[in-house]
Amino acid sequence: MTAKTATPANTSTESTKPRRRINFRWRVVDIVIAAVLAVASGVVFWGWDQAWTPLSKPLDALLPGLDSLLGGVWLFAAVLVALIVRKPGAALFAELVAATVEALLGNQWGALTLLSGLIQGLGAELIFAIFLYSSWRLGTAILAGAASGLGLAILDLSLYYAGSKPEFVTIYGIGSIVSGALIAGLLSWIVVRAIAQTGALNRFAAGRTSKALV
Repeated sequence: MTAKTATPANTSTESTKPRRRINFRWRVVDIVIAAVLAVASGVVFWGWDQAWTPLSKPLDALLPGLDSLLGGVWLFAAVLVALIVRKPGAALFAELVAATVEALLGNQWGALTLLSGLIQGLGAELIFAIFLYSSWRLGTAILAGAASGLGLAILDLSLYYAGSKPEFVTIYGIGSIVSGALIAGLLSWIVVRAIAQTGALNRFAAGRTSKALV
């Protein structure tokens, strides 16, 4: 009598789908689009530099430190480009290039603008790295914007508001984080989502996967 060898149902009888490997290599189109968006963002940053003083004064008069709610406009490049390109270093690259363009056009902070771009870009980059560059959902975008806002607050409070009272530090810190989360995080996610639906991002994963940003 020959013994029958049983084959586990969960091995040979079931087909397993191979896991899709993430390609972290930058393509030429990734570099071009990231650079174009970063330069355009830098021009927007520069324009916001001019608008910041008249807009911040009423907020600061209402409650000192509340003008930090305007800071998120200087942070959106990192999250926007990262959501589209989806490559390591995209957030940092975008924020640094944008800050460089902003500084070259001329503003009241000069070379310190580059340091701001570095810190703010690193904040967003860290969040995407924590998720191993595999999560591009709304929650991740908001966290990245908030982290960039935290970087803005830490740098500003150290360079421009050293020795400030605890209540000012608290208001400025919270305002920066909230602004980063809403403007750089939520708004960038909405913009990328809207662009993807037009088909303009079909050469990128952000455009090919309809549920990627949900």
